[in-house]
Amino acid sequence: MTDILDFLNTPAAGERLERLAALLEAETAPPVRRAEFSNNHIHTIYSFSPYSPAAAVYFARAAGLPTAGIMDHDSVAGAAEFREAGTLAGIGVTCGFECRARLDGTFLEKLKVNNPDQAGVAYMAMHSVRARYFNRTQETLAPLRERRNLRSRAMTERAAEITGFDLDFDADVVPLSRYAEGGAVTERHILYALAGKLGTPDSGNPYWRYDLLGRLKTELLPQIYIPAGDELLSLDELVSLAREIDAILCYAYLGDVTVSATGDKAAARYEDGFLEALLRLMKERGVAGVTFMPSRNTPKQLKRLMALCVRYGFTQISGEDINSPRQGFLCDQLTRPEFRHLVDEAWRMVRREEEDDANADESGTALRQA
Repeated sequence: MTDILDFLNTPAAGERLERLAALLEAETAPPVRRAEFSNNHIHTIYSFSPYSPAAAVYFARAAGLPTAGIMDHDSVAGAAEFREAGTLAGIGVTCGFECRARLDGTFLEKLKVNNPDQAGVAYMAMHSVRARYFNRTQETLAPLRERRNLRSRAMTERAAEITGFDLDFDADVVPLSRYAEGGAVTERHILYALAGKLGTPDSGNPYWRYDLLGRLKTELLPQIYIPAGDELLSLDELVSLAREIDAILCYAYLGDVTVSATGDKAAARYEDGFLEALLRLMKERGVAGVTFMPSRNTPKQLKRLMALCVRYGFTQISGEDINSPRQGFLCDQLTRPEFRHLVDEAWRMVRREEEDDANADESGTALRQA
């Protein structure tokens, strides 16, 4: 895996696509396609992930995914490459981004909703952003990323002060990102940079740095976290953006956590105690869907959530949050018949975006020249 990942993570997007095409051409037999699966929440190097967009498509296809979706934080910088990689690999792709919204002026503004780090802020997912709107979306998100960097810089300084390690935002954190190419710098970049200074490479564990990051996320992040402010759009502003770019804005359900399936969430209560009121508010404000990860919740939570989605007319979208090489691209729960509609919805988004490709992919020519 490491050799192929390095091969597909070369700096230039155009070269990554050429290398992907070469790998596919050299195949003796394609991977078995698993029609019962989809994944609409794959992060890339444009937020925090070991995968370039081309590599993400390659490994998603290798796992058997017939369709995959890119979902970076505050950025669609990798979306054009992801779309073109999907075309080369012969799998359906969807493009979107993950962000957070301020809940000022609602009954949620002092409650922890789905964000373990901060009350009054909700993680949201903007699904099915079509190619003609990539540039417009990046224009909107660029100043938000700049403001986020101010907070991330201060958090880096806190981490250095607490740990006593020489940790510099410009020298150690930003180079791990693709910020100069329109990507985002996240808390994970800070913790990954610190993990590289705290830990000793373990030849028997190629994922040691990601494992240490996970521990730092639980133990250190609460000590260095600075609440997000003007880097966030309000819920109404985000709804307006979704209408402008004709995308599917979704509330990202977390649910009360007892034992975290992914190991990165402490046991805590979130939105289950006021879920129906929350979804009613989202519907009234113009949010179109709910996105969730079936592997993270109990059958009881999922049954209740899906029933409420039907009651309030929400589109239901799923995906597994891929940002580490340890994670698998497949969600076993999707083989169950009660989740079949999630795979069907993924294909509806694929077709929705493909309809646009023939008309106006404003980024394709520029990408091929990169």
